Amino acid sequence: MVETTGQRSARGIKDLTTGPIASTLLLFSLPVLGSNILQSINGSINAIWVGQFLGEKGLAATANANLIMFMMFALVFGFGMASTIVIGQCMGRHDVTGMRRAVGTGMSLFILLGVLAAVVGWLAAPRLLHLLGTPADVFPLALIYIRVMFLGLPSGLVTVFLTMSMRGIGDSLTPLMLMVPGMLVDIGLNPVLILGLGPAPRLGIMGAGMATLTANLVSCILTLTVIYGRDLPIRLRGHEFRYLIPTREYLGTILRKGIPMGLQMIVMSGSALVMLRLVNREGTDTVAAYGATNQLWTYIQMPAIAIGMAASAMAAQNIGAGRWDRVNRIANAGVVTNLGLTGALVLLTALLDNYILRLFLPHADATIRIAHHIMLLSSWSFILMGLTLVYSSITRANGVTMIPLAIMVIAYIPGRLGAVFLLQPLIGADAIWWSFPIGGGLSLAMTVAYYFQGSWRNAALMAPVALEEAEEFVQSEADPAGRMLPNG
Repeated sequence: MVETTGQRSARGIKDLTTGPIASTLLLFSLPVLGSNILQSINGSINAIWVGQFLGEKGLAATANANLIMFMMFALVFGFGMASTIVIGQCMGRHDVTGMRRAVGTGMSLFILLGVLAAVVGWLAAPRLLHLLGTPADVFPLALIYIRVMFLGLPSGLVTVFLTMSMRGIGDSLTPLMLMVPGMLVDIGLNPVLILGLGPAPRLGIMGAGMATLTANLVSCILTLTVIYGRDLPIRLRGHEFRYLIPTREYLGTILRKGIPMGLQMIVMSGSALVMLRLVNREGTDTVAAYGATNQLWTYIQMPAIAIGMAASAMAAQNIGAGRWDRVNRIANAGVVTNLGLTGALVLLTALLDNYILRLFLPHADATIRIAHHIMLLSSWSFILMGLTLVYSSITRANGVTMIPLAIMVIAYIPGRLGAVFLLQPLIGADAIWWSFPIGGGLSLAMTVAYYFQGSWRNAALMAPVALEEAEEFVQSEADPAGRMLPNG
């Protein structure tokens, strides 16, 4: 089924295969950036609540637990990225049937993996914290917090998949608007449940986790309501619910492409876990400083992530439409935009970090000095990361996953971690902070070399939907049974 550009634009969906490159990339990435900002503000305010009400031990506990949660997301995130690429390419060639098959397969996969991750995570939480070397005085708080967070994984993962799917069809504004209610619930419930305000029980660190769990449920329900209320193209209705039963073609593509992308996330998060274990050896002050520093790093890397996601969505649609003449221009626009935005944030946080850090560590001058030192040595590495994301996102938009995975492994294991172990006898804990730019530089050099070598352009993600499947879809659209759900 082919919808006209006018139909899709009326629903807030952008055709990313036409028009100017740089302005389209920027305008598409701004809502993504806004979503990242809201998510980061949410996390930062929650960290402020924890730091203010529960002290440095509470902040250190959430730093350990949040890194494990990131790794759990990494286990399934690659499948969402693969689904998004399939969705984007299908939209580029106006293959709505193929797009909805990808949505159905991805949704089933995310529900299943979310439930499995929650169960396994709950049971394995103590072992995971021990593997991190979580300090003994922090361990009880971290265990309570992380187990509650695991319970919120299924609804959180479904919401992530749906927002990624919306961006894949060119809609980056709706995910931004949908973040606001969940964010307000999370921020508002944190002090209520931590302190036991009003009729609420005083739950301490558990209250912080319960607030996030509740916000995840609210966001998931609201997202589904908006998708069906506005009749967005990623909705399934009537006979389309059978797309929730994965077919070999779509499941095979998502698994084949998603596993390497998921492994990239696992390598990255696994490296971060090792880094945190090294940080934990330096004591609670350094762990708290590292946790506060990560809050600032979240903001610094937001433009890089947003532009990388926008470049991937644009490239996927253009590749699906056969518009290869626009792909290099997308890369160039992404590089220039990243240099400007990420560079500006690195400079701004370097000037203001002392004031910002006191929001998280109001009475810990020694910890703030450690955090300032970490920022000075490591923050500029996110400029390198931003450039790497642009080139790697575009190659992945054509379904190339193994080479980016190999680059990630080399950059993080012999690169970043190797630098720590080689330099630590010489410069002590500074080896940890210097390893960020060392690994980032190595990753950028290899990614740029592969991008311009060009063999990734010859890859093929999957074959277009068969003609008989398209005809079957058109016929079902005329069937009253296909109208069981509202059109909005």
